[in-house]
Amino acid sequence: MILDSAEATERLGGAIAAMLRPGDVIALFGNLGAGKTTLTRGILSGLGFDGEVASPTFPIVQTYEEARVPLWHVDLYRIEDSSELEELALDEARQDAALVIEWPERLGTTLWEDALRLHLVVAGSGARSLTAHVPPAWGDRWPPR
Repeated sequence: MILDSAEATERLGGAIAAMLRPGDVIALFGNLGAGKTTLTRGILSGLGFDGEVASPTFPIVQTYEEARVPLWHVDLYRIEDSSELEELALDEARQDAALVIEWPERLGTTLWEDALRLHLVVAGSGARSLTAHVPPAWGDRWPPR
């Protein structure tokens, strides 16, 4: 899928929000500037959040409990040791919230099998290429309508 602008990326996020449920995990892969936070901004907008959305690089986790579906925006870029992951309590968060995780490769083999894996790549002129790896848990919801 080609997303020709930041606005198109945010629109896709809004469409994803319409199908999001507590317990869902969206793993966002891509280099710096690939559009991960832009997509998350669209998801949050689609969930009714109208405030500022920034990448939680320094706090690592930003929660949006007031959204239609509570959402944890997680940025694992600064995680250096797997023991740091346990402190985040992401398994517990899934009980009541959806997770959007930037830099999920830091989870290694502990990334949940039912996570929707979205790979974003800069395609030039502001466009992004998105490839989705859709697990069975998302099969009836993907692609977004």
